[in-house]
Amino acid sequence: MGRFLIAAGFMMVLFGAIIHFKVQLPWITGWIGKLPGDLVIKKGNATLYFPMTTALLTSFVLSLFFSLFRGEKKP
Repeated sequence: MGRFLIAAGFMMVLFGAIIHFKVQLPWITGWIGKLPGDLVIKKGNATLYFPMTTALLTSFVLSLFFSLFRGEKKP
């Protein structure tokens, strides 16, 4: 549990610093919402973004990352 909290805290600080300093990361932000399977619906002045593929990919990557910090209990 301790390793998970440390990893989660580190990720929050990292993302907070990226947002605060407005760091431009074109290799990350260039593909978000533009993958095949991400829906963009434009009607007049309204635009609806539904990044389904991006959400699935992000979930998969985060699951792999957090599985590294999950400790297995020994009997």
